[in-house]
Amino acid sequence: MTLAECAPRVTPIPHAAARATAGRWLARAGGLWLAVALAGQLAFAAYVAAVYGGVLLGGGPEAWNRSPAQAYRPGDPVGNLMFGLHALLAVAVIVGGVVQLAPVARRRLPGLHRWVGRAYLLSAAVLAAGGIALVAWRGTVGSPLMQAGTVLNGVAILACAALAWSHARARRLDLHRRWALRLFLAVSGVWFFRVGLMLWLLAFRAPVGFDPATFTGPFLVALSHGQFLVPLAVLELYFRAQDSGTAAQRLAMAVLLAVLVLLTAGGILGAILGMWLPRL
Repeated sequence: MTLAECAPRVTPIPHAAARATAGRWLARAGGLWLAVALAGQLAFAAYVAAVYGGVLLGGGPEAWNRSPAQAYRPGDPVGNLMFGLHALLAVAVIVGGVVQLAPVARRRLPGLHRWVGRAYLLSAAVLAAGGIALVAWRGTVGSPLMQAGTVLNGVAILACAALAWSHARARRLDLHRRWALRLFLAVSGVWFFRVGLMLWLLAFRAPVGFDPATFTGPFLVALSHGQFLVPLAVLELYFRAQDSGTAAQRLAMAVLLAVLVLLTAGGILGAILGMWLPRL
């Protein structure tokens, strides 16, 4: 008889086994939502590059005003230049985020992951600072409360970038990864705004809660703040379920993420068909 045969049999604890199974479902749901979100962000990046980068290929800057933001303003060369650079940097940040979160790049190309990560942190900080400067320089669409949401989003990006960088420098990699995920969601605020807006319009078939002519109203104020606060709150719930959640809590979080997958996919499809393709 071998030592292994003499050793007492260890039966798995039912609660631990159920918690592990629920953890796997939670990870799958999180991965599915991320895959849908990254695909939607690439679609948004293609739209931004086509509309705002078209001027570099011979189109007039007036083409920027296909969106309601009225990005091009005659007589404001500084503001127009700031907006053009801001839009093109946004494309680079979106693509960089996709590269950073792609499992293949993280596992098989660690050198690329580190260098793209450094560029991503710097670009996100510059993008946030530029967005705040644009609001201060020329304002933006909507009410002052909506503009306050944009500024707070920029502040959140700067804070997340600083903390992600600090933990990376100190080799606290688990904390770094979590702050990098928070940074990704904060940077995605403008994308969440568009996806959320189109999902709202698809649900109600009308501009409920806001005036489309002035682009003001309580729904837009709530969306301008929720565009980064709600995703960050959901991420915190995910971390809690992942770290110390019971099997039931993990399964509940997985179900919530599955619902969010459907809602996100619907908002992306609505944005592509109702907002981005018609303006190309």
